Amino acid sequence: MNKSLPESLYTADQVRQLDHVAIHQEGIPGFELMTRAARTVLSTIGRYWPEADTLLVLCGAGNNGGDGYLVAKLAKEKGLRVSVLSFKNPAELSGDALTAWQACSDAGVVIRPYDSKQSLCADVIVDAMLGTGLSGDVRGDYLDAIKRLNHLENPVCAVDIPSGLCANTGVPLGDAVKVQLTVSFIGLKQGLMTGQGPEYCGELVFNSLRVPESVYQAVPSSCRRISPGQFRGWLSPRSRAAHKGDFGHVLLIGGNKGMPGAIIMAAESAIHCGAGRVTVVTRKRHLSALAVRCPEVMGTSVKSRSGLGSLADGKNVIVVGPGLGRDDWGLKLLKDALAAECPVVLDADALNLLSDHPQLLKGRKSPMIFTPHPGELARLSGLDVPAIQKNRFAALVDSHRQLTALTGESGAESQQDIALLLKGAGTLIFDGQNTALCSDGNPGMAVAGMGDVLSGVIGALLAQGVEPFKAAQMAAWLHASAADEVVAGQGETGLRATELIPVIRQRMNFIIGH
Repeated sequence: MNKSLPESLYTADQVRQLDHVAIHQEGIPGFELMTRAARTVLSTIGRYWPEADTLLVLCGAGNNGGDGYLVAKLAKEKGLRVSVLSFKNPAELSGDALTAWQACSDAGVVIRPYDSKQSLCADVIVDAMLGTGLSGDVRGDYLDAIKRLNHLENPVCAVDIPSGLCANTGVPLGDAVKVQLTVSFIGLKQGLMTGQGPEYCGELVFNSLRVPESVYQAVPSSCRRISPGQFRGWLSPRSRAAHKGDFGHVLLIGGNKGMPGAIIMAAESAIHCGAGRVTVVTRKRHLSALAVRCPEVMGTSVKSRSGLGSLADGKNVIVVGPGLGRDDWGLKLLKDALAAECPVVLDADALNLLSDHPQLLKGRKSPMIFTPHPGELARLSGLDVPAIQKNRFAALVDSHRQLTALTGESGAESQQDIALLLKGAGTLIFDGQNTALCSDGNPGMAVAGMGDVLSGVIGALLAQGVEPFKAAQMAAWLHASAADEVVAGQGETGLRATELIPVIRQRMNFIIGH
């Protein structure tokens, strides 16, 4: 993911508001913004495909098509061989889009109506068919063109957003163009960054078109992309007189029969991320493996009848779920963990048990961080996975509301005691009021153990005094960016969760030192 992308992310309606403020309050003519956008697209194409000599521009109606017409005009003036296929009769165009068509025609660009029998052939194809205003499924010639483009080997550059992709959710509306490059403007659309969005938009480039900062101040964004610059001051360099008690005590619960690795990975990541002390509660048969793998971690075993007892006393945070299982042993330990008066991180089987025993949350007042993948969130919320993936943002808000209601608490403060982290491409985190998105990470992370490592990182940050919503954001970024660093040298296939742990530690110390 391009690290120069802005932090603020917007819905389609919010981007339209940004346009409106720029034009009507800041006095920037709409056609001027369109011209700036076209110049940006053409110059970006020149950087990515410097040998390109022919350009085919597919132009729809509205401003997205207007951008395309001006791209074609500028390409013609630059000496490229360019042609346009239009999806809207020029007589039906209006406003800036009509002006752009006229400028393109006057420049001598050949403009022909789209015909499914025509060849789509050029060094680079520019997708300027459908912008952010699409509400229903793609139909007609647009759908035909999208399907044809997705079967070509020619590189495609999308203007603002790949046609057919929902700007709000990152879900194809019927179908969408899978492009190699997307050049987005003014406000970065949140749908480009989560769900299927990254799969469709390819390399993402953003340009504000020199819109002044006052425009952004007038329109709040819906979501914030996590970047390491936000972490300043969340953790401080350690005092020379520091001792282990200053950095918290994490209790990790899990590792049922046949599942020792999950809780060991969580413990190992917690100790590497700065927790002063780490204790693991697991099955007796796993204690020797824990001692061999991570001797710095304390371990103890319990029986389901006895539960945690006093083991939760004095702990700063509890992480429960990795390898926990769903039997009586796991259920008893989950009950005891939720009865403790300290922050609790709930992962894996803790979430699955809660889907069967939601009453365990009743009366819970201390902070909780839930870390489900879509399948776990489906079981927890009663939604199905397709519904969650269709709108990850809405699913996050609805599920957070449900979890808050289950505790029996109400009000803004109680909502913010719950942070919900939805894993997947473009991990989302919500605390009842604010949404954060992690744009780092890669498909190599689709392997067992990744969530266990993440839960340990979150626990360590909480133990050191980082607030729950901040801890979830920082952990998600550390985890995902570490994976990016590892695969940059070794590739995505075969990545192991434990490979991330030393890199996470390095990144964490770099942040603290800067």
